[in-house]
Amino acid sequence: MPTLPSPLPTASNGQRLRVLFAGICALILTVGLARFAYTPMLPIMHREAGLTDLAAGWLATFNYAGYITGALLAAAVGSLRQKFVMYRIGLVLAVVTTAALGLTDNVATWAVLRFLSGLSSTAGLLLASGLALNWLIRHGHRPELGLHFTGLGLGIVVSGLAVGAMMNQLNWAQQWMGLGLLGLVFFVPAWFWLPAPAKPAALGAGAARTHAAAPPSRRWMALLIAVYFCAGFGYVISATFIVAILVKLPLLASLGGWVWVIVGLAAAPSSFVWDRLARRLGDIQALLLAFGLQTASIVLPAMTADVSLNLLGAVLYGGTFVGIVSLTLTLIGRSFPDNPAKAMAGLTLSYGVAQIVAPAMAGAMAAHTGSYRGALFITAAVMLAGMGLLGVMLRDAARQAPAR
Repeated sequence: MPTLPSPLPTASNGQRLRVLFAGICALILTVGLARFAYTPMLPIMHREAGLTDLAAGWLATFNYAGYITGALLAAAVGSLRQKFVMYRIGLVLAVVTTAALGLTDNVATWAVLRFLSGLSSTAGLLLASGLALNWLIRHGHRPELGLHFTGLGLGIVVSGLAVGAMMNQLNWAQQWMGLGLLGLVFFVPAWFWLPAPAKPAALGAGAARTHAAAPPSRRWMALLIAVYFCAGFGYVISATFIVAILVKLPLLASLGGWVWVIVGLAAAPSSFVWDRLARRLGDIQALLLAFGLQTASIVLPAMTADVSLNLLGAVLYGGTFVGIVSLTLTLIGRSFPDNPAKAMAGLTLSYGVAQIVAPAMAGAMAAHTGSYRGALFITAAVMLAGMGLLGVMLRDAARQAPAR
């Protein structure tokens, strides 16, 4: 087990909830609105702004390229205080780039804005989670991010409800500007309630005497990185195209935003469930179960046009992708407690690479075949490969247990 950093005095539960609420608001803003609102807006932009399937895939790819760029920047920065500055820059970018999407119909400009909004999503998903986990560890609280990652599901709910409420009242451009204004509601607590990291001198003399933690083996890290690549591939296809896929079903044709709300409602409480499953089953076993359920959610829309089964797939997707992110980032954060944000950033690069490759592939296949079915089958195969890698990690852990 890694040696934990020397703690500061234990903070109250009220302080803990305030810090976690700031992280939740950061996720709603930078991921739920700046990133995920694109999913329910996609059919509207197809219909009103003339966005093609191919351009839609490339815009998603630019967004994920921004995300991986942000992860690279976070990995290159070791100072928690510098990461805090980057976090606040990301909050500003999220508001500005979301609103600005409604100010132009130029695809090249959209691509730049989607890149910058992807860059901003690093602030909520990566920097805020690392900063919050570091704060929890140093202030004597359980190092779990289940409550923090409810912001992912809530962000989906917020973006879906907002688009659903505006779609019959405003045009596509006005909806983007409305989403930007809505982001200001979450900007304020995200800016003011996540505290800046303590200066090194404030950590006390005990911190200087903390022994360096023994890092995980290279094999363990390589396997986890490969697993997270598969998770990124599985996550991004549904995150980008699930609404566009389901609105092609006659009964769901006018309910795209509400389908996204269903995904969010399933996602919001799921991180609690996966935290508890991980305590009971173990982290890798819980990840294996989540991968299996998410694979089912990917296969269902490719195999059937039944509305109830497709909605079940949406629920399974919402109920698993947050758990996979939360379990993986918490696992890596516990392994590098002194600077979890940096370790998370390194792992997230593989997740980001998958998110660059997969949407462009899916968009090109949809443009060529008129269907997302082939892309869904490829995605399911990648998820099955991830399950195989998790099986290898379980086998390695079983072999090492007698030695320990």
